[in-house]
Amino acid sequence: MSFTIQNALIPVDSGYETADVKVVDNCISAIAPNLEPAGTVIDGKNKLLLPGFVNAHTHSSEMWQRGIIPPLPLELWIAELYDFTPLDPEQVYLSAVGTAVETLLSGGTSVVDHLVLIPGQELETIAAAVRAYQEIGIRAFIGPLIQDQSLTAGMPAGDSGLEHATYIRSTKATLELMEEAIKQFHNPEQGVNMLLAPTGIQLCSDGLFEGCIELSDRYNICRHAHLLETPAQKQLAYEKYGCSAVEHLQKIGYLSPRTSLAHCVWLDDADIAIMAATGATVVHNPLSNLRLGSGIAPIFKYRQAGVNVSFGCDGAASNDSQDLLEAIKIGSILHNITDLDYRQWITPRQSVEMASLGGAKGLHLADEMGSLTVGKKADFVLYDLTSLSLLPRTDPIGLLILGRPTNAVDSVWVNGKQIVAEGKVKTIDVDALRRELFDRSEWTSKRQSQTVSEIEAHYRQVMKLQGYS
Repeated sequence: MSFTIQNALIPVDSGYETADVKVVDNCISAIAPNLEPAGTVIDGKNKLLLPGFVNAHTHSSEMWQRGIIPPLPLELWIAELYDFTPLDPEQVYLSAVGTAVETLLSGGTSVVDHLVLIPGQELETIAAAVRAYQEIGIRAFIGPLIQDQSLTAGMPAGDSGLEHATYIRSTKATLELMEEAIKQFHNPEQGVNMLLAPTGIQLCSDGLFEGCIELSDRYNICRHAHLLETPAQKQLAYEKYGCSAVEHLQKIGYLSPRTSLAHCVWLDDADIAIMAATGATVVHNPLSNLRLGSGIAPIFKYRQAGVNVSFGCDGAASNDSQDLLEAIKIGSILHNITDLDYRQWITPRQSVEMASLGGAKGLHLADEMGSLTVGKKADFVLYDLTSLSLLPRTDPIGLLILGRPTNAVDSVWVNGKQIVAEGKVKTIDVDALRRELFDRSEWTSKRQSQTVSEIEAHYRQVMKLQGYS
């Protein structure tokens, strides 16, 4: 597939320049003014061309619960989430489609879906998400969310001697399931990449982590997990290991340049040094961290230490959106209140690099995507600089990152295929998707989670909240 975008605005070190971008065989073949066009010619005048962003951590099926879970910390929030998780693969398909559409229309060309599995229908769940992402055409990285310990194991025990139920699936069976999923669905040439993605230290044994390491090494695929999202998880790590979670993951070999870790809120300086030394990536999810009261990740310390950082929306019930530009904006300026040295504050151009090249590095694909570079895949986005939210004309990237862009995405290409044109997704009927999501849901504002009522007292005790009403 060949095409040429003419007269697009492209960022360069000294500012911006107007140039043509030629794509041949789905890769960028040339970037320069006044190129001899090849294939279809696309008018890029008054449009900003940027590499596609990576939505580097989300949970697509949470779409069905966005807006309804009350203000709760993660350990209680997740109990309510699981009590009402969709158990229909068709719902998984629809929410993956919705996640892809929202990601595309906010500048993303890739999505990392830490996919919640339906018990007893695990492969059907993965197949539903794969079908959705392939129909849309977004580049998908699917990490089935796996664990081998029950939900209450995710909280510190304190002095209670809390006993945990046996998890529904053994470690061995879970690893066998993951190997089968890799064999069935891992197909990078068709835009679908499988990841090994244990949920985190709070719900996973060393055996599960070690099995994921072996599978990822054998099949040469990336690893993903949550890491130290909450104060409770930091406390739990010392109960389980007698050391920090980062130290423990380093000891068992989980950290590597092919490992991305979501949240990373409660790491100390020694942990950060380990992250830098191992080449692991931090996925910054600022909105869910705020929504769940988890804390503010030390992003400046990561950057100063040389740790790669990317951005994620996180799930649509802990955010409650998949607006990647919103996550990038909040994730960039939130830290201005945690560090008074304004010379360390993240600039809009640095935000763009974190969201694109940083995301690609976290997936071990920086040589293939993440920047407007000759030879890389044609994963990029044209923004309409005549959009009201990007006017008047000042700094285009500043407007995009620091403003509140609406209807700003004009066109999106993934692997050289145009997925969005004139602000509309070409691969599906979005109006039909809206009707389907509407018809399969209903207005509600009150529901009662049995699990939350069972575990809340213990959570408040171990977190020393019993004195609060």
